[in-house]
Amino acid sequence: MNRRQAFIRNYEAWGHLEVFLIAAVAAVLVIRLFLELTGYPQLGGAGLHIAHMLWGGLLMAAAIIMLLSFLGKTIDRWASLTGGLGFGVFIDEIGKFVTADNDYFFTPAISLIYVVFVLTFLAVHIIHSRPRYSSTEYLMNALHKMEEVVFQDLDSAERRQTLALLRKCSPANPLVACLSDLIGRTDLVNDRRSLLGTRVRSLSRHLYRRLARMPQFPRMVVWLFVAQLVLKMMHVGVVVFLVGIGWNTIASGGLAGWLLGRIEDLSFVDYAQLFSSLLSGVFVLIGVLRIRRSRTAAFQMFEQSLLVSIFLTEVFSFYEQQFLALIGLALNILLLIITRYALRQEAASASAVVT
Repeated sequence: MNRRQAFIRNYEAWGHLEVFLIAAVAAVLVIRLFLELTGYPQLGGAGLHIAHMLWGGLLMAAAIIMLLSFLGKTIDRWASLTGGLGFGVFIDEIGKFVTADNDYFFTPAISLIYVVFVLTFLAVHIIHSRPRYSSTEYLMNALHKMEEVVFQDLDSAERRQTLALLRKCSPANPLVACLSDLIGRTDLVNDRRSLLGTRVRSLSRHLYRRLARMPQFPRMVVWLFVAQLVLKMMHVGVVVFLVGIGWNTIASGGLAGWLLGRIEDLSFVDYAQLFSSLLSGVFVLIGVLRIRRSRTAAFQMFEQSLLVSIFLTEVFSFYEQQFLALIGLALNILLLIITRYALRQEAASASAVVT
């Protein structure tokens, strides 16, 4: 008898965990902006103060209860979002719990939040990148996808994904043949139940494929991400080096001296913004070099660039410029959604060519 595997990884967990982390970053940014605009109000009175960390704990508890109480991918999505928001609300008050005087405005707090986000991201990446998934894990994930059969909500894409997982399982396991036969005989979802959604998806696929067939498409993608990178570097450069310089310094020709002084006085946050922006730029450069050979590989690099911006650069940008950081976060998330969609379409086109 095979020994039972202690931890079975979820094949789709990476998407949920990214939602968790993005929601956590967004929660930190939105809370800091809200408190700044409202003058840091306090809930309570008569010597009481209800810290927003408690609301974060409540949201995380709600996410855990959802995951333990219900089944289905819809619950996974909502729990990822709820738990991420709760974690962001919770970790935002880290300054109070590492200082003797409960100082929320403790300057290195933003650095500690950064370390937590980075370590979480790296831990998730390590868990789901190595070692390779085992036959048992592929089979368990295929069984997990069979929930759509029970809900009578299985579509053609989910059928293909499930069959791909089953092909990676050990053929000696009798469940593999049974599940393959079952899912092959299962009726797909009736598209008439979601006619509008089907039409929107079909139209978006059609528009993307028409766009992707244009000879100028790779150049357009390159220009989009290069322009995004240039704007980001310009913004970071202005925030780090030029904020507070004053027109008198420029008029008197003291710009060079100012910049040398700023370089000597750069803080951890300044260095972090510069380093994360450069790291994001490296991924964009690799994507630009790969786009002619493999669009999928290029989009994967662009995706990594956007993730670096969301998880690192935006956190530090918020420390310097709160409102502009929110705008940057929204634009990066929009680009990430577009990039993810392009990756799915490229993967679907590649699988269609293979079959």
